[in-house]
Amino acid sequence: MRLWCTVLLSLMLGGCANIGYYLQAAGGQLEIWQREAPIERLLADPAIDEKLRGQLQRVLRIRDYASRELGLPDNRSYRSYADLARPFVVWNVFAAPEFSLEPKQWCFAFAGCVGYRGYFSEADARAEAARLAAEGYDVHVGGVPAYSTIGWFADPVLNTFIHYPEPELARLLIHELAHQVVYVKDDSVFNESFATVVEQAGIERWLAAHGSAVDRERYRQVQRFRTDFRVLVTNARAELAQVYAGAGSAAEKRQQKNAALAALRRAYEAQRSDWGGFAGFDRWFAQPLGNAHLASVAIYTQRVPAFEALLRQHGGDLPRFYAAVRELAALPVAERRRRLDALAPLL
Repeated sequence: MRLWCTVLLSLMLGGCANIGYYLQAAGGQLEIWQREAPIERLLADPAIDEKLRGQLQRVLRIRDYASRELGLPDNRSYRSYADLARPFVVWNVFAAPEFSLEPKQWCFAFAGCVGYRGYFSEADARAEAARLAAEGYDVHVGGVPAYSTIGWFADPVLNTFIHYPEPELARLLIHELAHQVVYVKDDSVFNESFATVVEQAGIERWLAAHGSAVDRERYRQVQRFRTDFRVLVTNARAELAQVYAGAGSAAEKRQQKNAALAALRRAYEAQRSDWGGFAGFDRWFAQPLGNAHLASVAIYTQRVPAFEALLRQHGGDLPRFYAAVRELAALPVAERRRRLDALAPLL
């Protein structure tokens, strides 16, 4: 009933053009509710798969730690489990104009405007991407293992990520819970960069308290790979920004754009060799590269240095950091961005 009331209000506010989209979103959320069960009840079932039992027990330990030690919400989120029988919960569609790095925005009644649109069906996501591509947009479709309803509902643990190694499982749960601490309408970069910094700080503390030496070393290694990847994408964005701001013709810009994206792919292949063959970003590079690809990364990373600086200003104290972020979130957008720029320039 809560879901359908939310959907009906969304339809009234969003207009008839969004009815199909909201109905698929409602159906996807309803399916999750129909499939979920409390983790404690599942653990009491002697017939449960032992590997799943172990992972669910880890989830509860991580969940309790996140609230107790990281100041993240102590609520019903991630205390139930649902098997959706598919590899991702949603597929996000990103789009950007041919000569712009700014992602297309979609606006929703409760979440505000965001730089992507999620679909519970891969076929629906790819149909939307094809429609946008026909309009001249660069498009990218990415499968997502988890998403947050930012506190509207109690989000469950899903089969799409339950079998992750423990550090990755902790990282994901911490990130999603961070969205329930602070969420700003119409500012995806703010929201995702904040959650990424909470995720990083949280997993480092979790590993220090509960991880093995092997886990800690593996995490440091993967973080180095993620940083290297972010640098590759940031450099490509900077090069393309210069191309798009230049005075060249559309044909010239298109040629320079293709050259820059080809250079990014070559740089990745070289970096991958330096990583010893780590293939964690191969799926991202498997699709044709374009502005939407780059936007899908920038949304999560552009403000990370600013939030890292803010966390350092507060001595790594997470509750004080959250309070400072809430103050930023309450500011008018121009002033908020000015203060973030003062902490660290936009990537």
